[in-house]
Amino acid sequence: MLYIPFHTSRLFAAASVAVIGLWGCASSTPAPPTAITMLTPTSGQQANGMVRMAQEGDRVVVRARVAGLAPNREHGFHVHEKGDCSAPDASSAGEHLNPEGKPHGPQHGEHHAGDLPSLKADAAGVAVANFEVKGTLLGTGAADLIGKALVVHADPDDYNSQPSGNAGRRIACGVIATPVKPGGLGGNSEGKTIPKQM
Repeated sequence: MLYIPFHTSRLFAAASVAVIGLWGCASSTPAPPTAITMLTPTSGQQANGMVRMAQEGDRVVVRARVAGLAPNREHGFHVHEKGDCSAPDASSAGEHLNPEGKPHGPQHGEHHAGDLPSLKADAAGVAVANFEVKGTLLGTGAADLIGKALVVHADPDDYNSQPSGNAGRRIACGVIATPVKPGGLGGNSEGKTIPKQM
């Protein structure tokens, strides 16, 4: 049997309590909300990719990588109101997310919650984008992006035509969802389920 001197065991117990206390303090501060989207091609298309989002204060930071695009071309990129990509053409995702009834437009002007900067594909048909979006949130409010759909379009967004920028057909779609946690199915504080994808 291992003998531990009394004074040593007291130190060990005190250290254990301190560590557990620090662990409790660290875990009581919730991490900023995050989301992930797997973009899959619509019928007859090849566009696919991954988009990660993180809440930072009053804005959402977006990091995207999309392949299978038309080379050296811009593609409209929007949040749509329904988290349903089941239709072959992604029409099931509905229109742009626009809870406040604002006009379609560029990020630096008047625009609605579903407006995002266009994706710019390189010569290999790959677009990598990093940007911030104000006026949207992850997990709360009318402009909550969780459970909505991200859609990539075939054409550039002209940021003028109403209500959606004349960006053409939908070539990829994915549902914005919270990441799956170990031992769970994901979801968020409001108990929203992750809608179906294609």
